[in-house]
Amino acid sequence: MPYIDLNSDVGESFGSWVMGDDAAIFTSVSSANVACGFHAGEPSVIAQTCRDAVAAGVTIGAHVGYRDLAGFGRRFLDCSPMELADDVLYQLGALEALARASGSSIKYVKPHGALYNTIVHHEAHAQAVIDAIRAFGSDLPVLLLPGSVALAKAEAAGLRPVAEAFADRNYTPAGTLVSRREANAVLHDPAAVTANMIRLATEKTIVAIDGSVIPMDAESICVHGDTAGAVAMAAAVRAGLESAGVTIKSFV
Repeated sequence: MPYIDLNSDVGESFGSWVMGDDAAIFTSVSSANVACGFHAGEPSVIAQTCRDAVAAGVTIGAHVGYRDLAGFGRRFLDCSPMELADDVLYQLGALEALARASGSSIKYVKPHGALYNTIVHHEAHAQAVIDAIRAFGSDLPVLLLPGSVALAKAEAAGLRPVAEAFADRNYTPAGTLVSRREANAVLHDPAAVTANMIRLATEKTIVAIDGSVIPMDAESICVHGDTAGAVAMAAAVRAGLESAGVTIKSFV
């Protein structure tokens, strides 16, 4: 039987700014991309998210990003590779401490937002992220877009590259994500999203924004936790995959 991981971005609340329903989405996903405080999240929120993930049997991953609370990590920062590597390493250390206190530990890394998209093609920032993970002293898998520069660098560094697809995002015919600045970048129809993810898991293809069918080989599917209807979307995707004979489990 085929299997695939379902992941979601969590732990992103900050002060009076509440993002998503993490405890509810943990009933559907198998991996949790926990914010590390640079693009979102704060210590108490992150700690509670780790405890909830452990209670739900969900794998904890580090959702590292640019140091950009005001922009939710969705803006490119033209920092030096050394500064970026230090920032990523700092985030890994902070989350590891809170994860250990919850009885778990970091099992993988997934960059967030602008950092995620930048290291699809930005050689220096991609290398900085990989260098930080290696400096952390581990061989943590790295969750990234298929075909990205960072995935190739992860493999070259002896890390496990894990290709990811997005359930609630539209793709260009070239296999890249449609920019959030463009219309129809985010998908909201659970039935259409579920059908596309079943196609991904069973046929290794998806339908792009122009209706074309493109190849997409991924080990994990992301359902964003901060979009409207995220909990229902995650539940629908999981139910649809399982009804199609696909097992949901962490890639770790």
